[in-house]
This record gives sequence, C-alpha cells and structure tokens, in this order.
Amino acid sequence: MKAPRKLHIKSYGCQMNVYDAQRMVDTLAEEGFVETASVDDADLVILNTCHIREKASEKVYSELGRLRFVKDEAARNGRRMNIAVAGCVAQAEGQEIIRRAPVVDVVVGPQSYHHLPQLLARAKRHGRALETEFPVEDKFGFLPPPKPDAIRARGISSFVTVQEGCDKFCTFCVVPYTRGAEVSRAVTKIVDDVLRLADHGVREITLIGQNVNAYHGEGPDGRVWSLGTLLRRLAEIPGIVRLRYSTSHPRDVDAALIEAHRDLPALMPFVHLPVQSGSDRILAAMNRKHTADDYRRVIDRFRAARQDIAFSSDFIVGFPGETEEDFLATLALVTQIGYAGAYSFKYSPRPGTPAADMREMVSAAEMDERLVRLQELIDSQQSAFNVAAIGNTVDVLVSNAQPAIPARSSAAPPYLQPAHVTASPDIIGQILPVTIESLERYSLLGQIATSAGAKPLKTAFSQMTSPQMTTGT
Repeated sequence: MKAPRKLHIKSYGCQMNVYDAQRMVDTLAEEGFVETASVDDADLVILNTCHIREKASEKVYSELGRLRFVKDEAARNGRRMNIAVAGCVAQAEGQEIIRRAPVVDVVVGPQSYHHLPQLLARAKRHGRALETEFPVEDKFGFLPPPKPDAIRARGISSFVTVQEGCDKFCTFCVVPYTRGAEVSRAVTKIVDDVLRLADHGVREITLIGQNVNAYHGEGPDGRVWSLGTLLRRLAEIPGIVRLRYSTSHPRDVDAALIEAHRDLPALMPFVHLPVQSGSDRILAAMNRKHTADDYRRVIDRFRAARQDIAFSSDFIVGFPGETEEDFLATLALVTQIGYAGAYSFKYSPRPGTPAADMREMVSAAEMDERLVRLQELIDSQQSAFNVAAIGNTVDVLVSNAQPAIPARSSAAPPYLQPAHVTASPDIIGQILPVTIESLERYSLLGQIATSAGAKPLKTAFSQMTSPQMTTGT
C-alpha cells in the first residue's frame, strides 16, 4: 500500500483562513495527503496567507526564506517537497511571489484552492503553477465533504462559510480586490453542510463571511434569504445547540437579524460589529457609509431585543488625517458603548487601496501614543466585563479536556472568553451551568453549578449592556 503523503498548512489571519485551511486538507485528503504538525517531514507545505495587516507580504517572504533551507535539506535526502502560497497575499502578489521566491511551486488565490490537485500536477510537469483569477464556477460545488474522522478530530465547534467577498470598498481595505464581490451560498448547500457536521458530533456552528450579515442566498422557496432567516433554519437542526456569526457590517444589520437575537435561544448574545472610528469625518474618509450615531442606534436595537447582549469591535488608529479631536471621538464612542473586547491596530497602507494615496499621514509616535490610550480603555472594559461574571452562573459548552490538568476541561461561555471548568472529560459536548469563581488572567474559572442561587446573568452584566450607555435613540 502506498504511504500517505504529508501535508503541513500554516494559516495567517482571519477565521475564513482557518476554514479555508480545513477545506484544503479535505481536498488533498482525496489525493492521499495526511496532515503533519512538522514542516520538516512534509511533502507539501502551504502558507495560507492574509493581506490585511501591516507587512503581511514581507512576513510571507521571510517564511519562504526559512522554508528554502528545509526544502533543500529534503532534496539532499532524496525527497521532493512542494511549497504553495495560498490566500490573499497570493491573490494580491501573484507572479511577484514566484519572481521573488523561486522556492515556491504553486501560487493559488482564495477562490481557487479547490484546484490544488490540478495545480500540483501542473507544477510537477512544468515546474510552476499559478492561479489567481476569480473562477466562474462556485468552488464549494467542487470541494469534497470532510470525512467523518476529520470532523470529529476538529472538535465540537465548526466554521461554515456562508458568504464571501465584499462590495463595501472601504478605502483602507484590500478584501474587495483579494476576495472579490459579495457572493452568498444557497441555503440548501449550507443546511447540508451543517447537517453533516451535526451528524458527526458538532454542536456549535459559527457562520463566517467577509460581510456575513450581507448574506443574501437563494432559499429553498426560491426567494432570497437574509442571515436572520438562515439562522432560524439552522436553529431547527437537531444537535446544533449554539449559533454564532462573524464578521458583520453596521449597514447590513436588518430587522430579521435583530429578531433572530430576540427569538433564538441557540443564537449567542455576542456580536462582533466593527466600527473602525468614532469620528464622522474619518468614517467618511474611510467610505464606511455610516456615522457614529448610526452605529450607536444599531447597538441600541440589539440591546432592546436582548438585554444580555455584548459586543466586540475593530478600530483603526491613525488613519490619514486623523486629528486628536477625531481620536477623542473614538474614545468617546468606546466609553459610551462598553465592549466585552475589541481589536485595535495602527493604520498601515495597503497597496492598491485609495487610502494608500492619502497624504495627511499621522506620525508613528502619535499612532503609538493613541493606540496605547485606546487599548488601555478597551482592556479596562474587558476586565470589568469578566469581573462581572464572578459569582454568577453561566451556561458553557464544554469543548475539550486539558491533558496538562487532568480534572480541568475547556469551555465556551456565550461571550467567548476562555473558560475552564473542573469536570471530567465525559461531559465534552454538553451545555452545563457553571458558577464562575475566579479569573486567571483573561480566563474564567468555575465549577459546575449545584444550586440556583447565583444572580441572573443580565444583572451581573447590566453596567456593560445597559441601553442608557449609548446615545442616538
């Protein structure tokens, strides 16, 4: 019997890349590849890249420099190693990758990785293979379903892509150029995916997309379904006890999504809703097409529908032309809303985007100072949010045992803080009430509840989720 070939994938960036990496594994499993955690014994190494953050492409070239030595060592031992660059840097850089890094055999964009077997065969024949066009066909129709063993090995939570691409064209963002226009998958295809996952032990589904709440897929009734309608259908699938989605855009929050949060116990009360800035002037320069008050009103609509809902967000500090007054507006927005957590970054120009040509640059020193101030505020809110959980009972989904601590299992509260519970591994996959007893850095520590004496969750978090904290209502 022919020995399996070994595949090593290193993914950078977003949840979409994590999902894409899993689907590459599924695709290449049909070709006899099995995953390995070690790059040294891999027959194929794939760098699944992200182009959102600063110096993303340079990090890829640096990694390729290291891989060149590994590939040379494999050749000296009589073994051929292939190296592929996939994802958004592959889409953006294309032929430049092969020019700068001849060690690369295959370059493939995020919409074409279902062609990996053919590209590897082409590289074997011709030395190189490149595909960065946006294909006409839907890649999901060509991807093989994951095997049951692979589903079980990935745990009780799974990502499912429902939407890809972006039509927003924010001036700082490369996604419309690397992922293409907004495209939504048909409802029946998504339901089939989730049914398969549920049949093999998955209990929690996170729907993902570049603008996931812009979802507009064809429903089985022939009508266009929104994300809220899709969530209602998925909540009916036996075995699926939790639903999440990411990442959203404030402009695409509609009544159906708000009502889904009101009506569906399986839909977690936690929304990642990027705003980027609290300044209307900067939001206009970013082409966000919403104001700070528009954003506040969206938050208020969520909170009116579900009292215990919480939020995270994304912020860019030092966008071209940002003044101290603009930055103070961002701090004011963060203070008014109160976040359970957020991601914040210094602005960095992405080649080919409109903002890259803007000349009113903020100095590096100002960016650094503002980022520290913003992160201190966000960290204080996150800490207060976590401290508020102590002494309260929350429902957690027990996800896996911790080998290093035999009596401890990892768990997922509704708000995605890391959590650990003292319990045996036989409760993995169950949702259990856990009384939070303490914090360990950013992690919650708790015990399975034995009584109903804890305060209601909405009382514990009332300071962070009160509608009075926002304005614009």
